[in-house]
Amino acid sequence: MKMQTIKKIEKKALKSSGIDFIRLGIALIFIVIVMFYTMATTGDMSNKMFLVIATIFGAYMAMNIGANDVANNVGPAVGSKALSLGGAIFIAAIFEVSGALIAGADVTNTIRKGIIDLNAFGDVNIFIWAMMSALLAAALWLNLATYFKAPVSTTHSIVGGVMGAGIAAGGFGIVHWATMGKIAASWVISPVLGGIIAALFLFSIKKTIIFKDNKIQAAKKWVPLFVAIMAWAFTTYLTLKGLKHIWGDIVNILSFLPHTKKPTFEVASIFGVIVAISIFFIVKIHITKNAKNLNNNREAINILFTIPLIFSAILLSFAHGANDVANAVGPLAAINDAVMSGGISSKAGIPFWVMAIGGLGISVGLALYGPKLIKTVGSEITELDQIRAFSIALAAAITVIIASQLGLPVSSTHIAVGAVFGVGFLREFMKIEVYNEEALKKNLSKEEELLKIMVIELDELQTKENKDKDDYKTIVELFEKIESQEKIVKRLRKVLKKEEKEEYVKRDMVKKIVTAWVITVPVAGIFSAIIFFVIKGMML
Repeated sequence: MKMQTIKKIEKKALKSSGIDFIRLGIALIFIVIVMFYTMATTGDMSNKMFLVIATIFGAYMAMNIGANDVANNVGPAVGSKALSLGGAIFIAAIFEVSGALIAGADVTNTIRKGIIDLNAFGDVNIFIWAMMSALLAAALWLNLATYFKAPVSTTHSIVGGVMGAGIAAGGFGIVHWATMGKIAASWVISPVLGGIIAALFLFSIKKTIIFKDNKIQAAKKWVPLFVAIMAWAFTTYLTLKGLKHIWGDIVNILSFLPHTKKPTFEVASIFGVIVAISIFFIVKIHITKNAKNLNNNREAINILFTIPLIFSAILLSFAHGANDVANAVGPLAAINDAVMSGGISSKAGIPFWVMAIGGLGISVGLALYGPKLIKTVGSEITELDQIRAFSIALAAAITVIIASQLGLPVSSTHIAVGAVFGVGFLREFMKIEVYNEEALKKNLSKEEELLKIMVIELDELQTKENKDKDDYKTIVELFEKIESQEKIVKRLRKVLKKEEKEEYVKRDMVKKIVTAWVITVPVAGIFSAIIFFVIKGMML
Protein backbone atom coordinates (compact mmCIF):
# COMPACT_ATOMS: atom_id res chain seq x y z
CA MET A 1 0.00 0.00 0.00
CA LYS A 2 1.33 3.44 -0.92
CA MET A 3 2.16 6.00 1.78
CA GLN A 4 -0.55 8.36 0.46
CA THR A 5 -3.21 5.70 0.93
CA ILE A 6 -2.10 5.11 4.50
CA LYS A 7 -2.32 8.84 5.20
CA LYS A 8 -5.81 8.92 3.70
CA ILE A 9 -6.99 6.12 5.99
CA GLU A 10 -5.32 7.82 8.98
CA LYS A 11 -7.15 11.04 8.17
CA LYS A 12 -10.46 9.18 8.06
CA ALA A 13 -9.70 7.59 11.43
CA LEU A 14 -8.81 10.98 12.94
CA LYS A 15 -12.11 12.40 11.72
CA SER A 16 -13.97 9.54 13.40
CA SER A 17 -12.01 10.13 16.62
CA GLY A 18 -12.96 13.80 16.50
CA ILE A 19 -16.66 12.92 16.31
CA ASP A 20 -16.24 10.53 19.25
CA PHE A 21 -14.58 13.33 21.23
CA ILE A 22 -17.51 15.68 20.53
CA ARG A 23 -19.99 12.99 21.66
CA LEU A 24 -18.05 12.47 24.88
CA GLY A 25 -17.97 16.23 25.46
CA ILE A 26 -21.75 16.57 25.10
CA ALA A 27 -22.31 13.64 27.46
CA LEU A 28 -20.01 15.21 30.07
CA ILE A 29 -21.80 18.55 29.73
CA PHE A 30 -25.12 16.83 30.48
CA ILE A 31 -23.64 15.14 33.56
CA VAL A 32 -22.14 18.44 34.81
CA ILE A 33 -25.49 20.23 34.38
CA VAL A 34 -27.21 17.47 36.37
CA MET A 35 -24.55 17.68 39.08
CA PHE A 36 -24.85 21.45 39.53
CA TYR A 37 -28.65 21.29 39.48
CA THR A 38 -28.66 18.71 42.27
CA MET A 39 -26.18 20.72 44.34
CA ALA A 40 -28.21 23.90 43.89
CA THR A 41 -31.58 22.41 44.79
CA THR A 42 -30.83 20.05 47.68
CA GLY A 43 -29.77 22.70 50.19
CA ASP A 44 -27.84 21.76 53.33
CA MET A 45 -28.44 18.23 54.54
CA SER A 46 -26.47 15.27 55.77
CA ASN A 47 -25.32 12.88 53.05
CA LYS A 48 -25.86 15.59 50.42
CA MET A 49 -22.74 14.55 48.51
CA PHE A 50 -24.00 10.97 48.33
CA LEU A 51 -27.11 12.24 46.57
CA VAL A 52 -25.09 14.42 44.20
CA ILE A 53 -22.80 11.51 43.27
CA ALA A 54 -25.76 9.15 42.91
CA THR A 55 -27.43 11.65 40.58
CA ILE A 56 -24.32 11.67 38.39
CA PHE A 57 -24.47 7.87 38.30
CA GLY A 58 -28.19 8.09 37.44
CA ALA A 59 -27.53 10.46 34.54
CA TYR A 60 -24.78 8.14 33.28
CA MET A 61 -27.14 5.16 33.60
CA ALA A 62 -29.92 6.95 31.70
CA MET A 63 -27.61 7.77 28.80
CA ASN A 64 -26.53 4.14 28.58
CA ILE A 65 -30.17 3.02 28.49
CA GLY A 66 -30.69 5.39 25.56
CA ALA A 67 -27.60 4.04 23.80
CA ASN A 68 -28.53 0.37 24.27
CA ASP A 69 -32.10 -0.42 25.29
CA VAL A 70 -34.06 2.00 23.09
CA ALA A 71 -32.66 0.40 19.92
CA ASN A 72 -35.14 -2.45 20.35
CA ASN A 73 -38.10 -0.09 19.90
CA VAL A 74 -36.98 1.55 16.67
CA GLY A 75 -34.31 -0.81 15.25
CA PRO A 76 -36.68 -2.93 13.11
CA ALA A 77 -38.40 0.18 11.68
CA VAL A 78 -34.99 1.62 10.70
CA GLY A 79 -33.69 -1.69 9.34
CA SER A 80 -36.78 -2.02 7.12
CA LYS A 81 -36.35 1.60 5.96
CA ALA A 82 -39.80 2.55 7.21
CA LEU A 83 -37.97 5.22 9.20
CA SER A 84 -34.66 6.97 8.62
CA LEU A 85 -32.08 6.76 11.40
CA GLY A 86 -32.52 10.45 12.20
CA GLY A 87 -36.30 10.19 12.17
CA ALA A 88 -36.22 7.18 14.49
CA ILE A 89 -33.92 8.95 16.96
CA PHE A 90 -36.17 12.03 16.94
CA ILE A 91 -39.35 9.99 17.50
CA ALA A 92 -37.80 7.82 20.22
CA ALA A 93 -36.30 10.81 22.05
CA ILE A 94 -39.61 12.71 22.11
CA PHE A 95 -41.79 9.79 23.17
CA GLU A 96 -39.34 8.29 25.68
CA VAL A 97 -39.34 11.60 27.55
CA SER A 98 -43.13 11.93 27.16
CA GLY A 99 -43.68 8.44 28.53
CA ALA A 100 -41.41 9.09 31.49
CA LEU A 101 -42.89 12.49 32.41
CA ILE A 102 -46.56 11.87 31.58
CA ALA A 103 -47.08 8.26 32.59
CA GLY A 104 -43.94 7.45 34.59
CA ALA A 105 -44.27 5.85 37.99
CA ASP A 106 -44.98 8.03 40.99
CA VAL A 107 -43.69 5.26 43.24
CA THR A 108 -41.22 2.48 42.57
CA ASN A 109 -39.90 -0.48 44.51
CA THR A 110 -36.52 0.54 45.85
CA ILE A 111 -35.29 -3.03 45.36
CA ARG A 112 -36.20 -4.11 41.85
CA LYS A 113 -38.32 -7.29 41.83
CA GLY A 114 -37.79 -7.69 45.61
CA ILE A 115 -34.56 -9.60 45.05
CA ILE A 116 -32.93 -8.75 48.39
CA ASP A 117 -34.15 -8.38 51.96
CA LEU A 118 -34.27 -4.75 53.13
CA ASN A 119 -34.22 -5.81 56.78
CA ALA A 120 -30.63 -7.00 56.31
CA PHE A 121 -29.47 -3.39 56.05
CA GLY A 122 -28.91 -2.18 59.58
CA ASP A 123 -27.39 1.14 58.58
CA VAL A 124 -28.90 3.66 56.14
CA ASN A 125 -25.41 4.57 54.90
CA ILE A 126 -24.73 0.93 53.94
CA PHE A 127 -28.00 0.95 52.01
CA ILE A 128 -27.06 4.17 50.19
CA TRP A 129 -23.64 2.75 49.26
CA ALA A 130 -25.28 -0.43 47.96
CA MET A 131 -27.75 1.47 45.78
CA MET A 132 -24.99 3.71 44.42
CA SER A 133 -22.96 0.62 43.57
CA ALA A 134 -25.92 -1.01 41.83
CA LEU A 135 -26.59 2.09 39.75
CA LEU A 136 -22.98 2.56 38.61
CA ALA A 137 -22.42 -1.16 37.98
CA ALA A 138 -25.52 -1.44 35.77
CA ALA A 139 -24.46 1.65 33.83
CA LEU A 140 -20.92 0.33 33.31
CA TRP A 141 -22.22 -3.01 32.05
CA LEU A 142 -24.63 -1.32 29.62
CA ASN A 143 -21.78 0.86 28.39
CA LEU A 144 -19.59 -2.19 27.82
CA ALA A 145 -22.39 -4.09 26.06
CA THR A 146 -23.05 -1.11 23.78
CA TYR A 147 -19.37 -0.94 22.88
CA PHE A 148 -19.51 -4.59 21.76
CA LYS A 149 -22.85 -3.99 19.95
CA ALA A 150 -24.84 -6.37 22.16
CA PRO A 151 -28.42 -5.34 23.06
CA VAL A 152 -29.01 -6.35 26.71
CA SER A 153 -31.74 -5.92 29.31
CA THR A 154 -31.69 -2.75 31.45
CA THR A 155 -33.82 -4.48 34.05
CA HIS A 156 -31.47 -7.45 34.29
CA SER A 157 -28.52 -5.06 34.61
CA ILE A 158 -30.20 -3.31 37.55
CA VAL A 159 -31.15 -6.67 39.07
CA GLY A 160 -27.55 -7.86 38.85
CA GLY A 161 -26.29 -4.62 40.35
CA VAL A 162 -28.69 -4.75 43.30
CA MET A 163 -27.95 -8.44 43.88
CA GLY A 164 -24.17 -7.93 43.83
CA ALA A 165 -24.26 -4.96 46.18
CA GLY A 166 -26.69 -6.78 48.46
CA ILE A 167 -24.43 -9.82 48.72
CA ALA A 168 -21.41 -7.59 49.38
CA ALA A 169 -23.31 -5.75 52.13
CA GLY A 170 -25.17 -8.62 53.79
CA GLY A 171 -23.98 -11.97 52.44
CA PHE A 172 -25.64 -14.54 50.15
CA GLY A 173 -28.55 -14.98 52.54
CA ILE A 174 -29.82 -11.49 51.70
CA VAL A 175 -30.89 -12.59 48.20
CA HIS A 176 -34.35 -14.01 47.47
CA TRP A 177 -33.11 -16.83 45.25
CA ALA A 178 -36.59 -17.94 44.16
CA THR A 179 -37.10 -14.52 42.60
CA MET A 180 -33.70 -14.73 40.94
CA GLY A 181 -34.72 -18.10 39.49
CA LYS A 182 -37.75 -16.50 37.84
CA ILE A 183 -35.55 -13.78 36.38
CA ALA A 184 -33.15 -16.40 35.01
CA ALA A 185 -36.13 -18.18 33.43
CA SER A 186 -36.89 -15.02 31.46
CA TRP A 187 -33.59 -15.48 29.59
CA VAL A 188 -35.26 -18.40 27.81
CA ILE A 189 -38.95 -17.47 27.96
CA SER A 190 -38.62 -13.97 26.49
CA PRO A 191 -36.70 -14.63 23.25
CA VAL A 192 -38.39 -17.96 22.53
CA LEU A 193 -41.91 -16.54 22.99
CA GLY A 194 -41.08 -13.41 20.99
CA GLY A 195 -39.44 -15.44 18.22
CA ILE A 196 -42.33 -17.89 17.89
CA ILE A 197 -45.00 -15.17 17.76
CA ALA A 198 -43.05 -13.06 15.23
CA ALA A 199 -42.46 -16.11 13.03
CA LEU A 200 -46.17 -17.04 13.18
CA PHE A 201 -47.26 -13.57 12.06
CA LEU A 202 -44.69 -13.46 9.26
CA PHE A 203 -45.76 -16.94 8.11
CA SER A 204 -49.42 -15.83 8.16
CA ILE A 205 -48.70 -12.72 6.06
CA LYS A 206 -46.73 -14.77 3.55
CA LYS A 207 -49.45 -17.43 3.22
CA THR A 208 -52.38 -15.02 3.00
CA ILE A 209 -50.82 -12.27 0.84
CA ILE A 210 -47.26 -12.71 -0.46
CA PHE A 211 -47.69 -16.23 -1.92
CA LYS A 212 -50.96 -15.30 -3.66
CA ASP A 213 -51.04 -14.62 -7.42
CA ASN A 214 -53.23 -11.55 -6.93
CA LYS A 215 -51.42 -9.89 -4.03
CA ILE A 216 -53.39 -6.63 -4.20
CA GLN A 217 -56.73 -8.41 -3.88
CA ALA A 218 -55.37 -10.44 -0.96
CA ALA A 219 -54.02 -7.25 0.63
CA LYS A 220 -57.45 -5.62 0.53
CA LYS A 221 -58.78 -8.50 2.59
CA TRP A 222 -55.94 -9.24 4.99
CA VAL A 223 -53.84 -6.10 5.57
CA PRO A 224 -56.68 -4.26 7.41
CA LEU A 225 -57.05 -7.31 9.67
CA PHE A 226 -53.33 -7.52 10.48
CA VAL A 227 -53.13 -3.79 11.17
CA ALA A 228 -56.28 -4.01 13.32
CA ILE A 229 -54.62 -6.78 15.37
CA MET A 230 -51.65 -4.48 15.87
CA ALA A 231 -53.99 -1.65 16.90
CA TRP A 232 -55.65 -3.92 19.46
CA ALA A 233 -52.31 -5.18 20.77
CA PHE A 234 -50.73 -1.76 21.15
CA THR A 235 -53.81 -0.15 22.67
CA THR A 236 -54.08 -2.99 25.19
CA TYR A 237 -50.32 -2.93 25.82
CA LEU A 238 -50.21 0.84 26.26
CA THR A 239 -53.20 0.80 28.60
CA LEU A 240 -51.73 -1.96 30.77
CA LYS A 241 -48.11 -0.80 30.81
CA GLY A 242 -48.17 2.90 29.97
CA LEU A 243 -51.27 4.17 31.78
CA LYS A 244 -51.16 2.13 34.98
CA HIS A 245 -49.32 4.89 36.87
CA ILE A 246 -51.97 7.53 36.10
CA TRP A 247 -54.98 5.20 36.07
CA GLY A 248 -56.40 6.74 39.24
CA ASP A 249 -56.56 10.16 37.59
CA ILE A 250 -58.21 8.69 34.49
CA VAL A 251 -60.83 6.87 36.58
CA ASN A 252 -61.64 10.12 38.44
CA ILE A 253 -62.30 11.85 35.11
CA LEU A 254 -64.10 8.92 33.43
CA SER A 255 -66.24 7.79 36.36
CA PHE A 256 -67.96 5.02 34.36
CA LEU A 257 -64.73 3.01 34.37
CA PRO A 258 -64.20 0.35 37.08
CA HIS A 259 -62.53 1.92 40.13
CA THR A 260 -59.38 -0.17 40.26
CA LYS A 261 -55.82 0.83 41.18
CA LYS A 262 -54.61 -0.07 37.72
CA PRO A 263 -56.31 -1.02 34.44
CA THR A 264 -57.51 -4.61 34.22
CA PHE A 265 -56.87 -6.75 31.16
CA GLU A 266 -60.59 -6.76 30.37
CA VAL A 267 -60.82 -2.96 30.31
CA ALA A 268 -57.59 -2.61 28.33
CA SER A 269 -58.77 -5.24 25.87
CA ILE A 270 -62.10 -3.44 25.34
CA PHE A 271 -60.20 -0.22 24.62
CA GLY A 272 -58.12 -2.22 22.15
CA VAL A 273 -61.17 -3.66 20.37
CA ILE A 274 -62.74 -0.21 19.96
CA VAL A 275 -59.54 1.20 18.43
CA ALA A 276 -58.99 -1.94 16.31
CA ILE A 277 -62.45 -1.75 14.71
CA SER A 278 -61.90 1.90 13.81
CA ILE A 279 -58.45 1.20 12.37
CA PHE A 280 -59.76 -1.78 10.37
CA PHE A 281 -62.22 0.35 8.40
CA ILE A 282 -59.78 3.25 7.96
CA VAL A 283 -57.10 0.95 6.50
CA LYS A 284 -59.60 -0.94 4.34
CA ILE A 285 -60.92 2.29 2.81
CA HIS A 286 -57.38 3.55 2.22
CA ILE A 287 -56.22 0.37 0.46
CA THR A 288 -59.37 0.10 -1.67
CA LYS A 289 -59.02 3.74 -2.73
CA ASN A 290 -55.34 3.38 -3.70
CA ALA A 291 -55.36 -0.20 -5.02
CA LYS A 292 -55.18 0.87 -8.65
CA ASN A 293 -51.87 2.66 -7.97
CA LEU A 294 -50.20 -0.42 -6.47
CA ASN A 295 -48.12 -2.96 -8.36
CA ASN A 296 -48.82 -6.64 -7.85
CA ASN A 297 -45.54 -7.38 -6.04
CA ARG A 298 -44.02 -7.67 -2.58
CA GLU A 299 -42.59 -4.13 -2.63
CA ALA A 300 -46.07 -2.66 -2.96
CA ILE A 301 -47.34 -4.78 -0.05
CA ASN A 302 -44.38 -3.62 2.05
CA ILE A 303 -45.43 0.00 1.55
CA LEU A 304 -48.82 -0.73 3.17
CA PHE A 305 -47.07 -1.65 6.45
CA THR A 306 -44.90 1.49 6.66
CA ILE A 307 -47.27 3.77 8.59
CA PRO A 308 -48.25 1.05 11.12
CA LEU A 309 -44.52 0.49 11.73
CA ILE A 310 -43.96 4.18 12.47
CA PHE A 311 -46.83 4.15 14.98
CA SER A 312 -45.39 1.01 16.58
CA ALA A 313 -42.07 2.81 17.12
CA ILE A 314 -43.92 5.72 18.74
CA LEU A 315 -46.01 3.55 21.06
CA LEU A 316 -43.14 1.25 22.05
CA SER A 317 -41.01 4.29 22.90
CA PHE A 318 -43.79 5.85 24.99
CA ALA A 319 -44.43 2.62 26.89
CA HIS A 320 -40.69 2.10 27.43
CA GLY A 321 -40.36 5.62 28.84
CA ALA A 322 -43.30 5.04 31.16
CA ASN A 323 -41.92 1.79 32.57
CA ASP A 324 -38.21 1.24 32.13
CA VAL A 325 -37.14 4.77 33.05
CA ALA A 326 -38.76 4.31 36.46
CA ASN A 327 -37.05 0.93 36.85
CA ALA A 328 -33.69 2.39 35.91
CA VAL A 329 -33.86 5.33 38.32
CA GLY A 330 -35.29 3.17 41.11
CA PRO A 331 -31.96 3.04 43.00
CA LEU A 332 -31.57 6.82 42.60
CA ALA A 333 -35.10 7.33 43.97
CA ALA A 334 -34.22 5.00 46.85
CA ILE A 335 -31.08 7.01 47.65
CA ASN A 336 -33.01 10.28 47.46
CA ASP A 337 -35.65 8.90 49.84
CA ALA A 338 -32.99 7.58 52.25
CA VAL A 339 -31.12 10.89 52.28
CA MET A 340 -34.30 12.93 52.76
CA SER A 341 -35.93 10.71 55.41
CA GLY A 342 -32.85 9.20 57.05
CA GLY A 343 -34.43 5.73 56.81
CA ILE A 344 -34.91 2.78 54.47
CA SER A 345 -38.28 2.23 52.79
CA SER A 346 -39.53 -0.63 50.62
CA LYS A 347 -41.15 1.95 48.33
CA ALA A 348 -39.95 5.42 47.44
CA GLY A 349 -41.59 8.32 45.63
CA ILE A 350 -39.85 9.39 42.43
CA PRO A 351 -39.51 13.17 42.36
CA PHE A 352 -40.20 14.87 39.05
CA TRP A 353 -36.56 15.95 38.72
CA VAL A 354 -35.35 12.35 39.06
CA MET A 355 -37.75 11.17 36.34
CA ALA A 356 -36.70 14.13 34.17
CA ILE A 357 -33.04 13.13 34.49
CA GLY A 358 -33.98 9.61 33.42
CA GLY A 359 -36.04 10.74 30.43
CA LEU A 360 -33.65 13.42 29.21
CA GLY A 361 -30.62 11.21 29.80
CA ILE A 362 -32.14 8.49 27.63
CA SER A 363 -32.69 11.01 24.83
CA VAL A 364 -29.12 12.30 25.08
CA GLY A 365 -27.65 8.79 25.09
CA LEU A 366 -29.86 7.74 22.19
CA ALA A 367 -28.86 10.72 20.06
CA LEU A 368 -25.12 10.34 20.81
CA TYR A 369 -24.58 6.59 20.87
CA GLY A 370 -27.88 4.93 19.88
CA PRO A 371 -27.20 4.51 16.12
CA LYS A 372 -24.70 1.67 16.75
CA LEU A 373 -27.29 -0.60 18.45
CA ILE A 374 -30.14 0.56 16.19
CA LYS A 375 -28.13 -0.69 13.20
CA THR A 376 -27.31 -3.94 15.01
CA VAL A 377 -30.97 -4.75 15.78
CA GLY A 378 -32.25 -3.41 12.46
CA SER A 379 -29.82 -4.87 9.95
CA GLU A 380 -26.89 -6.83 11.40
CA ILE A 381 -28.79 -9.89 12.68
CA THR A 382 -30.95 -10.51 9.61
CA GLU A 383 -32.20 -8.47 6.67
CA LEU A 384 -35.54 -6.77 7.40
CA ASP A 385 -38.26 -5.26 5.27
CA GLN A 386 -41.52 -3.66 6.43
CA ILE A 387 -43.44 -6.94 6.60
CA ARG A 388 -40.77 -8.62 8.76
CA ALA A 389 -40.38 -5.53 10.97
CA PHE A 390 -44.17 -5.36 11.37
CA SER A 391 -44.18 -8.97 12.59
CA ILE A 392 -41.43 -8.15 15.10
CA ALA A 393 -43.20 -5.06 16.49
CA LEU A 394 -46.49 -6.92 16.77
CA ALA A 395 -44.80 -9.84 18.52
CA ALA A 396 -43.20 -7.47 21.03
CA ALA A 397 -46.57 -6.08 22.12
CA ILE A 398 -48.47 -9.38 22.14
CA THR A 399 -45.71 -11.24 24.00
CA VAL A 400 -45.72 -8.69 26.82
CA ILE A 401 -49.52 -8.93 27.07
CA ILE A 402 -49.50 -12.75 27.18
CA ALA A 403 -46.63 -12.88 29.67
CA SER A 404 -48.17 -10.30 32.01
CA GLN A 405 -51.45 -12.23 32.10
CA LEU A 406 -49.69 -15.55 32.79
CA GLY A 407 -47.38 -14.00 35.36
CA LEU A 408 -44.28 -14.94 33.37
CA PRO A 409 -41.11 -12.86 33.87
CA VAL A 410 -40.00 -11.42 30.52
CA SER A 411 -37.55 -8.85 29.21
CA SER A 412 -38.66 -6.41 26.49
CA THR A 413 -35.11 -6.44 25.07
CA HIS A 414 -35.00 -10.23 24.86
CA ILE A 415 -38.48 -10.30 23.31
CA ALA A 416 -37.61 -7.81 20.56
CA VAL A 417 -34.28 -9.41 19.67
CA GLY A 418 -35.79 -12.90 19.95
CA ALA A 419 -38.46 -11.77 17.47
CA VAL A 420 -35.72 -10.70 15.06
CA PHE A 421 -34.14 -14.15 15.45
CA GLY A 422 -37.52 -15.80 14.84
CA VAL A 423 -38.12 -13.87 11.62
CA GLY A 424 -34.63 -14.69 10.36
CA PHE A 425 -34.85 -18.41 11.11
CA LEU A 426 -38.28 -18.61 9.47
CA ARG A 427 -36.75 -17.10 6.33
CA GLU A 428 -34.17 -19.88 6.33
CA PHE A 429 -36.84 -22.54 6.91
CA MET A 430 -39.06 -21.23 4.12
CA LYS A 431 -36.25 -20.58 1.64
CA ILE A 432 -37.60 -21.40 -1.80
CA GLU A 433 -34.67 -20.33 -4.00
CA VAL A 434 -32.82 -23.62 -4.71
CA TYR A 435 -29.64 -23.26 -6.75
CA ASN A 436 -28.42 -26.22 -8.78
CA GLU A 437 -24.70 -26.86 -9.18
CA GLU A 438 -24.54 -25.32 -12.67
CA ALA A 439 -26.21 -22.09 -11.54
CA LEU A 440 -23.84 -21.87 -8.59
CA LYS A 441 -20.80 -22.26 -10.84
CA LYS A 442 -22.04 -19.46 -13.11
CA ASN A 443 -22.72 -17.21 -10.14
CA LEU A 444 -19.27 -17.94 -8.67
CA SER A 445 -17.58 -17.22 -12.00
CA LYS A 446 -19.38 -13.89 -12.24
CA GLU A 447 -18.40 -12.86 -8.71
CA GLU A 448 -14.76 -13.93 -9.27
CA GLU A 449 -14.61 -11.85 -12.44
CA LEU A 450 -16.01 -8.84 -10.58
CA LEU A 451 -13.36 -9.30 -7.88
CA LYS A 452 -10.64 -9.46 -10.52
CA ILE A 453 -11.83 -6.20 -12.11
CA MET A 454 -11.77 -4.46 -8.70
CA VAL A 455 -8.21 -5.65 -7.99
CA ILE A 456 -6.99 -4.44 -11.41
CA GLU A 457 -8.64 -1.06 -10.89
CA LEU A 458 -7.02 -0.74 -7.46
CA ASP A 459 -3.58 -1.60 -8.83
CA GLU A 460 -3.93 0.98 -11.58
CA LEU A 461 -4.94 3.71 -9.13
CA GLN A 462 -2.14 2.88 -6.70
CA THR A 463 0.50 3.13 -9.43
CA LYS A 464 -0.97 6.30 -10.90
CA GLU A 465 1.15 9.40 -10.50
CA ASN A 466 -0.22 12.77 -9.32
CA LYS A 467 -3.29 11.28 -7.68
CA ASP A 468 -6.04 13.75 -6.76
CA LYS A 469 -8.49 13.78 -3.85
CA ASP A 470 -11.09 11.65 -5.68
CA ASP A 471 -8.44 9.02 -6.47
CA TYR A 472 -7.58 8.56 -2.79
CA LYS A 473 -11.27 8.35 -1.92
CA THR A 474 -11.76 5.69 -4.62
CA ILE A 475 -8.76 3.70 -3.33
CA VAL A 476 -10.22 3.54 0.18
CA GLU A 477 -13.62 2.54 -1.20
CA LEU A 478 -12.03 -0.16 -3.39
CA PHE A 479 -10.23 -1.71 -0.41
CA GLU A 480 -13.59 -1.98 1.38
CA LYS A 481 -15.38 -3.36 -1.71
CA ILE A 482 -12.64 -5.92 -2.38
CA GLU A 483 -12.81 -7.14 1.22
CA SER A 484 -16.58 -7.55 0.94
CA GLN A 485 -16.33 -9.20 -2.49
CA GLU A 486 -13.73 -11.69 -1.23
CA LYS A 487 -16.21 -12.78 1.45
CA ILE A 488 -18.91 -13.33 -1.19
CA VAL A 489 -16.57 -15.43 -3.34
CA LYS A 490 -15.40 -17.45 -0.34
CA ARG A 491 -18.99 -18.17 0.72
CA LEU A 492 -20.05 -19.25 -2.78
CA ARG A 493 -17.10 -21.63 -2.96
CA LYS A 494 -18.17 -23.21 0.32
CA VAL A 495 -21.78 -23.51 -0.86
CA LEU A 496 -20.59 -25.17 -4.06
CA LYS A 497 -18.56 -27.65 -2.02
CA LYS A 498 -21.63 -28.24 0.15
CA GLU A 499 -19.66 -27.17 3.19
CA GLU A 500 -22.11 -24.48 4.15
CA LYS A 501 -25.79 -23.78 3.61
CA GLU A 502 -26.97 -20.24 2.93
CA GLU A 503 -27.93 -18.54 6.20
CA TYR A 504 -30.28 -15.61 6.75
CA VAL A 505 -29.37 -15.16 10.42
CA LYS A 506 -25.79 -14.22 11.28
CA ARG A 507 -24.69 -16.91 13.71
CA ASP A 508 -21.85 -14.84 15.16
CA MET A 509 -24.35 -12.16 16.20
CA VAL A 510 -26.64 -14.77 17.78
CA LYS A 511 -23.76 -16.23 19.81
CA LYS A 512 -22.54 -12.80 20.93
CA ILE A 513 -25.97 -11.53 21.96
CA VAL A 514 -27.04 -14.71 23.78
CA THR A 515 -23.73 -14.78 25.65
CA ALA A 516 -24.25 -11.15 26.71
CA TRP A 517 -27.75 -12.01 27.99
CA VAL A 518 -26.48 -14.92 30.07
CA ILE A 519 -23.66 -12.97 31.72
CA THR A 520 -25.58 -9.70 32.31
CA VAL A 521 -26.75 -10.46 35.87
CA PRO A 522 -23.49 -12.04 37.14
CA VAL A 523 -21.22 -9.44 35.52
CA ALA A 524 -23.32 -6.51 36.78
CA GLY A 525 -23.32 -8.23 40.20
CA ILE A 526 -19.53 -8.57 40.26
CA PHE A 527 -19.06 -4.95 39.17
CA SER A 528 -21.48 -3.83 41.88
CA ALA A 529 -19.80 -5.84 44.65
CA ILE A 530 -16.38 -4.44 43.72
CA ILE A 531 -17.70 -0.86 43.65
CA PHE A 532 -19.43 -1.38 47.02
CA PHE A 533 -16.21 -2.56 48.67
CA VAL A 534 -14.32 0.39 47.16
CA ILE A 535 -16.89 2.88 48.51
CA LYS A 536 -16.97 1.17 51.88
CA GLY A 537 -13.18 1.19 52.07
CA MET A 538 -13.08 4.90 51.29
CA MET A 539 -15.75 5.80 53.84
CA LEU A 540 -14.63 3.69 56.80
